[in-house]
Amino acid sequence: MAGIRKYKNKGEKKYSYEYRIRYKDPITQEFKEKSRRGFTSGKEAQMAAVEEERRLLEGVEKAPISLKEFFKTWIQEYKKDTVRKNTMQQYEYSIKNHILPYFKNILLQDLKPIMYQKFLNHLTDQGYSKRTIEIVHSTMYGALEKAVVLYKVDKNPCAGVTIKGKKQDDKVQYIDSKEIPHFLQEAYKYNYIYWIFFKVLIETGLRKGEAAALQWTDIDLKNSTISVSKTLDFSAKDESELFGDPKTYHSKRVIKISRTLTNDLHFHKKYQNQNKIALNDSYYHDLNLALCRNDGNYMPKSSLFNAFSRILKKAELLPIPIHCLRHTHAVLLLESGADMKYIQERLGHGSMQITADVYAHISEKIEIDTIDKFEKYTKDILK
Repeated sequence: MAGIRKYKNKGEKKYSYEYRIRYKDPITQEFKEKSRRGFTSGKEAQMAAVEEERRLLEGVEKAPISLKEFFKTWIQEYKKDTVRKNTMQQYEYSIKNHILPYFKNILLQDLKPIMYQKFLNHLTDQGYSKRTIEIVHSTMYGALEKAVVLYKVDKNPCAGVTIKGKKQDDKVQYIDSKEIPHFLQEAYKYNYIYWIFFKVLIETGLRKGEAAALQWTDIDLKNSTISVSKTLDFSAKDESELFGDPKTYHSKRVIKISRTLTNDLHFHKKYQNQNKIALNDSYYHDLNLALCRNDGNYMPKSSLFNAFSRILKKAELLPIPIHCLRHTHAVLLLESGADMKYIQERLGHGSMQITADVYAHISEKIEIDTIDKFEKYTKDILK
């Protein structure tokens, strides 16, 4: 039973009230005392004491903690070494650049649903895309779900919100099939090592990190297959951090490659062997990378971006991100008649719906071929 005491602060005319609760710590079995002051009436103090006793009976002491401090605990105790490095960086970026600048020193227990909705609306007003706001929300929601599990809060204030955000352009960018030969010609003239890198992306649909991480042990030239099991971390500080897990579970896959690309890789291996002989100890033999600089080291992200941008310009093509070579591969597959299930597995998407949502109705050639087939089929039916 809680004890209620009234007191008067120096200089004040009215009395205030506090409660004191004596309870046994479930771990140490030692008796502890918990108190809270500042209530305006004994009844108010009594009601708060009853609620606190209920929480203590559930086995958890609900001490006030700031949102900032809770995030530190969440990252260190529950997320570190359990998620991919890129995911961790995404969490930390959302917390540092969006969440804490808005909520500042708010206590975790003081965060209410309407306050959180206003925060999301604030991000919308700042011009952020819906996807960006979804990423921030995912970070916040996940952390507060753990707070519920830990009895730090009774309910997740992030549940049931409305995410608006600026709608992104859904148009998928890619290099049209008739422009690919010219692009590759300009890439070869620019620098052979970028030509082979970008050609692999176009012919396989690999992400740039997956391609950069390919070692010769991942490439079976006899059976014309590539095994995708890792990605390269372009921000790694040393070789021990260079290789990481692929983007998702489904990203691990073995894909078949064309005879043309197999022959290109046969030549590329011989080209690399000449570099190994010429550079000897200066070559990065231990990395055993397939798509790399002439000294065997990985190609920095900035070098890839700069080379890609310059080659596009030389080919008189509009600027697009390197990731669009993955889209280019998907469009080529669609134009060749591949079905969505095959494309999903080849690209390593988590579900066929993701593939369909991204790539359906994006190729003018597919639309023309489809309507031509329809007209041919219905020519006699719809007379």
